[in-house]
Amino acid sequence: MPATMADPSADLAFRRVRLARALLSDRAAPADPARLPARIAFGLPALDKALQGGLARGALHEFHAIESADAAAAGGLMLALARRAAGARPTVLVRQDFLERETGALHPAGLPELGLDPSRLIVVRARDVASLLQAGVEAARCPALGAVLLEFWGDHRAFDLTSSRRLALAAQESALPILMMRVAAPVAPGAATTRWEVRPGLSRALEARAPGPPCFRLRLLKHRQGLDLREWCVEWNRDRAVFESRHAGDAAQDLLHDRLQPGGASLSRAVPALPADRDPAGERAGSGFRRAG
Repeated sequence: MPATMADPSADLAFRRVRLARALLSDRAAPADPARLPARIAFGLPALDKALQGGLARGALHEFHAIESADAAAAGGLMLALARRAAGARPTVLVRQDFLERETGALHPAGLPELGLDPSRLIVVRARDVASLLQAGVEAARCPALGAVLLEFWGDHRAFDLTSSRRLALAAQESALPILMMRVAAPVAPGAATTRWEVRPGLSRALEARAPGPPCFRLRLLKHRQGLDLREWCVEWNRDRAVFESRHAGDAAQDLLHDRLQPGGASLSRAVPALPADRDPAGERAGSGFRRAG
């Protein structure tokens, strides 16, 4: 079902999700929770083992982009995880209008580069966070979906412990994962099963200096089962639809690149890649790397 929808009106956002839910319910049989894996594996054995199999399916998971430059990486990571969670089922992505103005809209031609089918992504725009959260709860009630993604900006009073619990309960009841990206927002208590900080890494240059696979730096901030704070540097393999580990030498190059910035001060955040049809001004001569995420 070609399903890209956009509506800037906040009071219609969750109604659009209800309409999509009704259409999808007519076209697809409800997923049987008993047949779905209880966890969403990353596909990287070391990471999945540390998470005791991966991310819990019927749960809320938070992904923090501390700065606006990190939003593309966090959003890309969530889309890749949705690809693994949803399989052939559609995914609903609810985005705040303000976030889209600050960080840019989705580029449909870029979705296949992540291994995603654009016709299986339903995009809903909400003007305010309250409508976005309501749309997320409504979407989670659709048994034909594979995942629900939410993206919004800043520390908003509409997102509190109560609304966080509503999302977590909706995910638990439907056995659907709700992946939520918060951009430029402080870490606060909530009902999320896991909480992550996501930053872009440096992609490896391929032959003819073609951009390599997307690279992500993940930092586990919270795990309900008490796992300690841990960090990983992973790449997304779109052909196999799995995450793979960066080689130790590549990770060392990431750190070296940060330390060699002008003035000797390391950059706390990486710079996103420019579009493919433009000269990558962020590329450092002779490094063999370019920014991506």
